[in-house]
Amino acid sequence: MKMLLGYSGCFLLLLLGCLSEPVESRTLHVDNCSVNIHIHELRKYYSEIRPHAISGDTEIGVKLLDRSLMKHVQEGQTCCFLRLLLRFYMERVFSNYSSDQVHHQRCSSALANAFVSIRRDMHKCHCHCGEETQRIFDAVHAEFIKLQTQAAVQKAVGELDTVLDWLEALR
Repeated sequence: MKMLLGYSGCFLLLLLGCLSEPVESRTLHVDNCSVNIHIHELRKYYSEIRPHAISGDTEIGVKLLDRSLMKHVQEGQTCCFLRLLLRFYMERVFSNYSSDQVHHQRCSSALANAFVSIRRDMHKCHCHCGEETQRIFDAVHAEFIKLQTQAAVQKAVGELDTVLDWLEALR
């Protein structure tokens, strides 16, 4: 509840910083569910913080979200994988992300709010997680917690382009 209130409070930051023009939404079909996503908006926010995230990534040899892993999400598991991914970013990544630049904080808050919105829309979906999908995501989480918190967060933020590419590829 506290986290959701924090993200909702950050909506004001969205208005003050990163959003400058109306953007179109795209309906994303995940298994038996449809969710609206503003991928252009997500890309815009991410482009603002990406250089900071990548320059702060000290764990060059570690990969949390491999492109091949995401391309091979089993049929019928996209909804589950997306739900797990959103939860991971909201609870582990955005809640711990920090920057000394106010603009980066605003953009990361806007990204977090967008993820909250997608997750809220997904509550109507009936996602069933298979054992393999849960195992894959447990492995991602295990790699994340092996790192120091800030290093893990920087790594995960730096890999958001992989998530956005995957979302764009979904039809």
